[in-house]
Amino acid sequence: MNDPVTIRRLYGRRQGHKLRAGQAALVEDSLAAVSVPEAGPLDAARLFGADRPLELEIGFGAGEHLAGQAAMRPDTGFIGCEPFLNGVVGALGHIRDGGLANVRLHMGDALDVIERLPDASLSRVYLLHPDPWPKARHAKRRMVNHGPLDAIAAKLKPGAEFRLGTDDPTYCRWSMMVMNQRRDFAWTAREPADFLTRPDDWPETRYERKARRQGHEVWYFRYIRQ
Repeated sequence: MNDPVTIRRLYGRRQGHKLRAGQAALVEDSLAAVSVPEAGPLDAARLFGADRPLELEIGFGAGEHLAGQAAMRPDTGFIGCEPFLNGVVGALGHIRDGGLANVRLHMGDALDVIERLPDASLSRVYLLHPDPWPKARHAKRRMVNHGPLDAIAAKLKPGAEFRLGTDDPTYCRWSMMVMNQRRDFAWTAREPADFLTRPDDWPETRYERKARRQGHEVWYFRYIRQ
């Protein structure tokens, strides 16, 4: 079955509501300085000027989780990938307000960045509340498929962590099925509380808050690269 690695197509609009003047100015003034280079191999030295641990978030929404992680660990470099301009604007605001010098942004497909990183270079990868594509015929669009997971596994260091969060029951079941087929990831959960309770070092996102308000359960999956 084809998946995001072979399809290489981003669905949906790249921009939602029209940017306000201040938001447009923020993009104009700030995005270039924190953008991932458009071409060529990537590593910590190229992105941040020196060697340091690297973590990557796939689809960071408005950037609150990305910024929260970056603020907690200023010596780690964070790469955020998000195809939608309005989300990038949100992240730029967090970077500015938090004075965060350890974040780089890519407005586009995360796989384009992942493929340019050295093997075994990432300490953690985050995939939080991805689009569930709930219809069976759209399952090939889900990021939790073996093609993307092969790419993620190649870039994670042994013992590194892949974090997945979702409030969608279909995506939860699908992810458990796909991840249980892998031999390169070990699920850390030993009891229900391990995946039903958000870890202290897992900043809450607006999608999670919205899900809670709507009465949805949220699942927090943590996998270790073998």
